[in-house]
Amino acid sequence: MTMERSQKKRLMIVGVYLAIFLLIIFGIYFWQKPKPSCFDNIKNQNEEGLDCGGICVKKCDLAAQQDIIVLGAGFIDSGVANNIDVFGEISNPNQTLGSGSLQYQFTIENSAGIVIASYNGTGFILPGEKKYITKTNLTMQDVPAKVNLSIGKTQWTEANEFYEKPQLDVVYKNYNEISSGVGFFEATGLVKNESPFDFSNIKITVIIKDANGGIVALNSTEMNTVTAGENRDFRVYWPSRFPGSVANMETQAEVNIFNSEAFVKKNFKPQQFQQY
Repeated sequence: MTMERSQKKRLMIVGVYLAIFLLIIFGIYFWQKPKPSCFDNIKNQNEEGLDCGGICVKKCDLAAQQDIIVLGAGFIDSGVANNIDVFGEISNPNQTLGSGSLQYQFTIENSAGIVIASYNGTGFILPGEKKYITKTNLTMQDVPAKVNLSIGKTQWTEANEFYEKPQLDVVYKNYNEISSGVGFFEATGLVKNESPFDFSNIKITVIIKDANGGIVALNSTEMNTVTAGENRDFRVYWPSRFPGSVANMETQAEVNIFNSEAFVKKNFKPQQFQQY
């Protein structure tokens, strides 16, 4: 009986020491455990992503809700021997995301499906926008048969509550064949800047279509320093005859609001327009 009592006592002592040891280990662990931070490679605190957003200064990379849609692509004779104009129409289905750095590539194939030329470029697209991408006067060493447009890396930017699309209206559009002087065909119009901002550069793309809606000619021009409320005429012309009959003229007036250089400095107010 005495031996049994002695063994129980030793077991109790061992249990007490073991409990004390475990308490010390857990105490050291919780005492030395690093506090949550924006550099611990763990999504904690109120972070929106891994060490980004919320309490962290670093902003999380935006993932587009939907990819840019390529609606179509093609080419037309530019009117110059061995030269073509290429075009593609794209759409951004995201209503709150735009991109000021949109990488794209045109590839031109011959009738055998072999790529005979390619062109890489960088553009932009606004939230919910549908637009044309064009490239004129590409010299071909072979006869083109097909054009493909692919969208590459896209840097997305989220529009905040101050976002508003530039109000650029094109009116009094007209097109006619030049009967005398230099050139074959001209297109004219009036750009109205109804935005409350002065833009340092506006690009106007002119798309000439036939009766079936097919594109028969492309051209573009740019305007510099267009002030708020200003109306300005534009004219583009084609020096050489292009094939196809003209039935309709579309215009695309655009400004890259993601680039601060697109605004005249005295009226550039990012806190009201471009703060994303």
